[in-house]
Amino acid sequence: MAVIRRQDLATGREAWHQWREAAKQIAGSGPSRTASGNDADNAENKELRLAVHPDMPRPTWAMAVRYTLHLLECRAPGEGVEVRVAPWGAIKILDGPASDPHNLTPPDVIELEPDVWLRLASGVTTWDEEKTAGRISAVGERDDLSDLLPL
Repeated sequence: MAVIRRQDLATGREAWHQWREAAKQIAGSGPSRTASGNDADNAENKELRLAVHPDMPRPTWAMAVRYTLHLLECRAPGEGVEVRVAPWGAIKILDGPASDPHNLTPPDVIELEPDVWLRLASGVTTWDEEKTAGRISAVGERDDLSDLLPL
């Protein structure tokens, strides 16, 4: 089953745009060294980016998550890795061993909270930053999506 209905793609695209613009207002455009090059400034910037959570209506969050999962699914089709962003969606991506017939979960599973997923998808934070902060649950050999992000 698709993570987003075809008729909702435009709504999802708009929700994704709204989320990115709100996030940009909070944290700037994404990971970068500060002009001063000061490590304390960089740590403060990182903490700010890891805390980005725009105050938006729940339906906007849901559509932004579903739309970005759809983009990832288009970028890396397959059945080998399941990406879960509860409560709004789960997709299977990348080639590899599929689910066994008795357990529909593939051998590689990645679980993220919606705010973590949208920060990664937009490039506000990096995979390593979120993983180091303990905000990504990943099981299996293919537990790193950094080559596919940001979208």
